[in-house]
Amino acid sequence: MTTEKIAFRMFLKAGMRATYQQRHDEIWPELSALLSLSGVSDYSIYLDDSTLVDGHHVLFAVLRRRPDHSMATLPQHPVMQRWWTHMAELMRTHPDGSPVVEPLDCVFHMA
Repeated sequence: MTTEKIAFRMFLKAGMRATYQQRHDEIWPELSALLSLSGVSDYSIYLDDSTLVDGHHVLFAVLRRRPDHSMATLPQHPVMQRWWTHMAELMRTHPDGSPVVEPLDCVFHMA
């Protein structure tokens, strides 16, 4: 099955790298399962320590998703809402607790 690759950036508060890393090292099995069931795979997040935007370091994320993905339903899921609450103190977020996510356009890809 073909997958679509998407990339986006998020924003981590300065000084929160170790905590962010630890929480992802201990990612909840139910969150991983939810993402997989939603069609998400091969998900990576990178930190750009050299970039500081309004007190936040840039996180660069890339993931693959199936054409029949259900990512649009993730914000309503209780596990996702709990994760956002768990991570909110570390990141730039919207009033509902969801992380600020800015899509990035692919300008080059070599397969």
